[in-house]
Amino acid sequence: MADSIADSTAKLDITDAPTAPDTAPTVDNAPKLQLDEETGEWVSKGELKKRLAKRAKKASKDKNKEASNAAAPPKTQQPKKEKVEDVPIDTDSMFKQGFLNDVYKERPVKPVITRFPPEPNGHLHIGHAKAIAVNFGFARYHGGYTYLRMDDTNPESEEEEYFTSIEETVRWLGFEPYKITYSSDHFDTLYALAEKLIEQGNAYVCHCDDQEVKKQRGGEKGASPRYRCEHANQSVEENLKKFRAMRDGEYKPREAFLRMKQDINDPNPQNWDLAAYRVLNKPHHRTGDKWVIYPTYDFTHCLCDSFEKITHSLCTVEFFLSRTSYEWLNERLVEYQPMQREYGRLSIEGSVLSKRKLKELVDKGIVRGWNDPRLHTLIAIRRKGVPPGAILEFVNELGVTTTNSIIQMSRFEQTIRRYLERTVPRLMLVLDPVPVVLESSEFDGTDLTVPFSPKNPAMGDHKIKFSQTVYIDRSDFREVDSKDYFRLAPGKTVGLLQAPFPITATSFTKDETTGLVTEIKAVFDRSGKKPKTFIQWVPAESAGSKRCEARIYNSLFKSNNPTGAEGGFLSDLNPDSEIIYPNALVESGFDEVTKRAPWPEAAGEDKLGKGGPESVRFQGMRVGYFAMDSDSRDDKIVLNRIVSLKEDKEKS
Repeated sequence: MADSIADSTAKLDITDAPTAPDTAPTVDNAPKLQLDEETGEWVSKGELKKRLAKRAKKASKDKNKEASNAAAPPKTQQPKKEKVEDVPIDTDSMFKQGFLNDVYKERPVKPVITRFPPEPNGHLHIGHAKAIAVNFGFARYHGGYTYLRMDDTNPESEEEEYFTSIEETVRWLGFEPYKITYSSDHFDTLYALAEKLIEQGNAYVCHCDDQEVKKQRGGEKGASPRYRCEHANQSVEENLKKFRAMRDGEYKPREAFLRMKQDINDPNPQNWDLAAYRVLNKPHHRTGDKWVIYPTYDFTHCLCDSFEKITHSLCTVEFFLSRTSYEWLNERLVEYQPMQREYGRLSIEGSVLSKRKLKELVDKGIVRGWNDPRLHTLIAIRRKGVPPGAILEFVNELGVTTTNSIIQMSRFEQTIRRYLERTVPRLMLVLDPVPVVLESSEFDGTDLTVPFSPKNPAMGDHKIKFSQTVYIDRSDFREVDSKDYFRLAPGKTVGLLQAPFPITATSFTKDETTGLVTEIKAVFDRSGKKPKTFIQWVPAESAGSKRCEARIYNSLFKSNNPTGAEGGFLSDLNPDSEIIYPNALVESGFDEVTKRAPWPEAAGEDKLGKGGPESVRFQGMRVGYFAMDSDSRDDKIVLNRIVSLKEDKEKS
């Protein structure tokens, strides 16, 4: 008996693990398995060959039928492309060619100094990931450095939560700011320069309301002639007096504001006497009650670029027209002149990135918060489990041009999928478990040695205990068999991945109330006949498996353009955006994956233990890629599906 167990244990020693779509699980002295991509099943090479031949015959028959009915001759069949092995993308390639290479050639200085200047009035989203990668990456590639500058000029909308989140997100993406600075660091200098601009005759205090300013700029759709505000004729002395009165709190908000005296007749609206300072009776998080007037973005940004000696001020294309006012102001007030250039924005189809819309989703309880995995804020993408390295590869794949990019969700997910395929371990996971009780206890408690990855031996391996009761997914069993069904059914045989023998279902029991199968009984099939299909399974909890809640995420919206949906974006919500499996089971290798996280060690998760729960990632065989959610506790594991194993929905 002992010899029998020893021989069978040798078969249980797993030498390969399944991966989708082209790597099959194998066992000693057992057939190498291959994935049937049409059914999502692991089958023997011979069985797959039969299926493919049958499908090819049917496809050929259908094609011939179509060809005979077509008026035009059939198209010449193109040769199949050879499969290229997936390799990591060079995330520096976007700096070596194209737009960013041309930008550097315009000003080939050393060191390159850039800045990432977010307004701390909300959480960063996927579009900001591109801005971070461009600014930090461009400077790093050219041997320079980048400031993280908080553009904190509007105390009415800024909160400490956002400052913290922005800094953590930049570091999570793998970038280290040269310094963290604030526009408010320069409030005294900016005020002095505003007075200088007045003294030059290039700024004036205006008392016009919004409606009057709109008329000065051509009215509705520019239908009427533009004209300059009458306050532009005030003397320098009067403007200085009024500006100081603004500073000293003698005006209420909207009663007076400082405007730059540019060129109201210029076709560029960024030259139509922009606002430079406004009254805001709101304490500032850093300067307290010192100021009741605050500079605008148009006045602050270009000057701070000069103060910090920014060589290349890289921003998105909506600031293209602002380049004129950027240069106009700097040339009049400061000696050092940065160079502004603009690249295309990034957004994802089928999502909303507007802070107002995101806030509405959060405030109405439609999502779990700003970090809900269905959103495309970076804290949400992080919580879902997307690795920072995958985001950087995505940005690099798209490249950097002057064209705005609205990318299909499937393309974003495919990049993530490819990245995870080569970087995370494999584990067996069942979402909706049904127990299968084996007649024999012969292998109960036997250890299996399982590698974490068939492609990367450096990931190592782990142990799983076989048990007399195993769990399979409910979708892998049918009460009534059919010819087109290849998984488990009464009297039918399937292989359990890596087990020494296939199993045959002998009977099952049901819950009379729900009609659901509650238990399946089975025996080992020792006939030596190769099973047509192999399915994944998980041992009993007594053998180390973990009960968990698995959350399957789909798009939050039904359409690709929720903002344009009839009735507004809230009428476009997808009722199946989150599907929860409360009693999923994951095998015991999860403990080892948790201890050794992050998977992978890259970008801002480059060291053992450096990363939150979302850095515990794995491929659930035949199910998808998963990460641990921040809702997890010692007594409850919560998993988020990052992406499915393939783009199209799995077939039953």
